[in-house]
Amino acid sequence: MDRAQAFYGAVLQNTLSLETMGPNPIALFAAKDQAASGHVYPGKPAPRGTGGTIHLAVAAPLEDALERVKVHGGEVVSEIIQVPSGHFAYCLDPDGNSFGLFV
Repeated sequence: MDRAQAFYGAVLQNTLSLETMGPNPIALFAAKDQAASGHVYPGKPAPRGTGGTIHLAVAAPLEDALERVKVHGGEVVSEIIQVPSGHFAYCLDPDGNSFGLFV
């Protein structure tokens, strides 16, 4: 949990606060006003390749966020993919969980 909190906090340049809600701790992403937020939870992950992939918005440039993924122990597993609404890349966190970063 500490590693996930540190990794996502560094990559997303967001401070995660550790809270206890129920049987497990939750690391909550900071949100301003009524913006969407999220959390990291030590639950059972989907088997590799069978779960959905979360896409997380980052501030431009995307290349800077991808560099933070590598510096903090993650892996960038795709080239930058262009779509009409922007661009994104797929990554793995240090625990092997898949996620995408987009601008």
